[in-house]
Order: sequence, then structure tokens, then C-alpha cells
Amino acid sequence: MFDSWVQWLILFWTVFMVVMLFIGGFFMFRKFLKRMPKEDGKSIMDWEEHYLNETRHLWPDDQKELLEELVKPVPELFRDVARQKIAAKIGELALEEKANTITESLIIKGYIKATPKRDHKFLRKTLAQKEIDITPYKHLF
Repeated sequence: MFDSWVQWLILFWTVFMVVMLFIGGFFMFRKFLKRMPKEDGKSIMDWEEHYLNETRHLWPDDQKELLEELVKPVPELFRDVARQKIAAKIGELALEEKANTITESLIIKGYIKATPKRDHKFLRKTLAQKEIDITPYKHLF
């Protein structure tokens, strides 16, 4: 009886460890792929850092607060990554438009382009609470 119990424990522990290693490896591999250079010599994360550094001085405090409010539903563990990705997309748009400051319009456009469709529901709700018209952005949804 004891031998059977120990064998099942060892089998369960082995399966558990293999599954955990696969899950961890999957996320590590995704991060590795984002760090690999593309044809232009920069990776996705290098471009994100570039856009953030180039537009850091363009962010007024009220727009930083709006970005913080928009990333609030993201779990705290992933919030920094989401904030960086969204801010980088906003910075990219600001550089393309040669903007002098980050505006509410740029934040909304950048949020829509940087996030999956399932997050747009929260954006619509937040903009409705702030009484911001979403008709200029309907084509982006």
C-alpha cells in the first residue's frame, strides 16, 4: 500500500514539474523572440524603448494620469509591461505626427492600436465616464 502511494506521489510531482517548466519556458521564449533583432537591426523591445525615450519629455502630467487610469484593469503583475507597450505606441504615433505634446487624442489612438479588441470595451466605458466623444476614433475600433 505504501509503495503504491509513493509511486503516485512521484508520478504527480513529475507531471506537475514538467507542466510548470513548459509554462515558464513558453513565457521565456516569447520574451526571447521579442528581443531578437528584426531586419532593421532592432528588436520590438528596442523600438519600444526608443519611442519612450524620444517622447518622454512630451508627456504632461494630466496625460500620464489618463494613461494610468487606462491601464488600471490590467493585473498589477503585468501592468508595467502593458504601460510600456501602450506608451511606446503612443510615442510612435506622436513622432509620426510630429506632435509637440502628447494629447488625449494620441493616447486614445495609441491605446486602441496597442491593445487587443477585448480591452476596447473598457476604453469605451472609461471614455463615456469622462464624457469624451468616441466618434472620431470609431474607425480604429
